[in-house]
Parts: sequence; structure tokens; C-alpha cells
Amino acid sequence: MEWVKSISTARHKKDVLLVAGDVAETYDNFVLTMRLLKDGFEHVFFIPGNHDLWCRRDGEDYEDSLEKLNRLLDACRELGVETNPMVIDGLGIIPIFSWYHESFDREKDVAGIRIPSLEMACKDFHACRWPVELSNRDTSLALYFDAINEKNMNVIKEIQRACTQIITFSHFVPRQELCPEKRMLFYPNLPKIIGSDCLEVRIRSIHRSQGSASACHVFGHTHFCWDAVLDGIRYVQVPLAYPRERKRRMNGGENWLPFCIFSDGKFADKLSPCYWSDYYSANPRTPHNTELAPWVARFYKQT
Repeated sequence: MEWVKSISTARHKKDVLLVAGDVAETYDNFVLTMRLLKDGFEHVFFIPGNHDLWCRRDGEDYEDSLEKLNRLLDACRELGVETNPMVIDGLGIIPIFSWYHESFDREKDVAGIRIPSLEMACKDFHACRWPVELSNRDTSLALYFDAINEKNMNVIKEIQRACTQIITFSHFVPRQELCPEKRMLFYPNLPKIIGSDCLEVRIRSIHRSQGSASACHVFGHTHFCWDAVLDGIRYVQVPLAYPRERKRRMNGGENWLPFCIFSDGKFADKLSPCYWSDYYSANPRTPHNTELAPWVARFYKQT
């Protein structure tokens, strides 16, 4: 909240802000935060993240996380925050709803160590509440959230016809290559709770399968600074991150945000330094190698 309050209300009055989820756990903090952001920017776009749909503090007010989602979207409408596709000065901006599924992870698991279960490591399994037909343990949530985007398909098609430059954005991760390999991660099973195959398919349907120099997707969730082109689409993550992470530029920070990704009719140059995507631009991805990195190995004992 301190960072939000520190943003100049004069400097960005003609700017557009993309908020890729995880704004606040409680409804009141969400509304306060989005109101402050809307006061500082001409346009604010939002797509929900997992933290936004936690019900553990607002639990008495919501039947489940879907009801909370609808409340947040209603609040956005009242505040003038955009959650639907829109064209601004010739640039198409398309928020994409998504959720993760475990089968998104197709790389070799790290064996021989005791890794906490997903339920222990990820609060979503307890803080989110879903109807009985939806579950974090299969693809049902990913498919449900992806289907929300269908209501915007006519608008998206109009944007595709009218705009040569388009930015899509989501909270979750569309490709596993946009996350460090498991041996590099303090929680090696992180890839099982970060992304969605539906999301990448949706992105490719908008930017075309081959992508282009004017195709860009912004994402969040993992707090890893990233700026890379994969199969013709530029993928960017510019996280504010947790306070302890902000001390290290490699995982985000308040002093270089908001990052201007598009101005004067063109996309910004590559974000630099950008620790992990810089690493993978110089080193091949080797997911078959499951020997823990030294900074990870010290937290685990072999079983």
C-alpha cells in the first residue's frame, strides 16, 4: 500500500496501467488500492490473481471464491477500472482470465528429497473455496476461467481487425519456459501451481500462432522478473514482489515501477537487467538435470 500511495497522481494522468492480479486479500483493501490507482492513471486494467480470491478473512461474506470474483469485478465497474478488452490510441489491450492446473508441469520432477505437498506449500488449497465441481487438483478451474474469456470474443475479433499492436495480460503463466527449472527453485514443485495450457492457446489465438514483432503478453504470479521472446511473442513479467524480494532487483522492486512497456506507438526496449530471462538467453534450459542448485540444496536432505 505504501508503494501505491507513493505513485505520483500528476505524472501518470495520461497513462494506462495494467494490474496483473494479486492486489489484496480483503475486499476493502482491494477497493482502496484500485481507487488510488485509478486516481493516478487515466486508465487502469485489472485481471484477478489467486490472492484476490482468498476467502479466509472475508469468508463470512462470500459463499465461495466465485462470488468474491464477481464482487471484485462489480467493484471495478463502479471504480471505472477496466476488466474487458479495449482499444486505447490504436493499441489493443486484452485482459485474459486464467487459473493454473497441475498437469501444466511436464518437466522431470526432482527426486530423492522430501518436498512439501502442494496443499502444504500453496495456501490456495485452503484460502480459496470452490463449488464441488471445481478443483485445484484437475483442469476444471483452468477450463472454467478460460471459458470466461469467451464472452469477449466478438470484441477481441474487432481488436484483431483494427489493431496492428496488441498487449494481452494475465495473472498466471502461459509457458513453463517462463519459470526457472525445478532445480533452481526453493520449492521445486512450483511449476505445478503456476500456469495453464489453456492460457497459451488463448494467447496464440489472439496474437496468431507464429506471433509478431508487435505481439506482447504480460503476466505475473511467480515474482520472477522476465522479458523474453518465445515463438514470436514477447513475454514480460515486471513484479512488485514481496518486500523482502524488493531488496534484490532480480525479483522486482518498487523503485523501477511502473515499467513503461509501450509509448509513442512502439514497444519499449528489453527490460534490463532481468535476472532469469537474461540467464536463459545465455544458457540452455536443461530440465532433465535435477541436481539442486547450491542455494536450494542447503534447504533439503536426501531421503
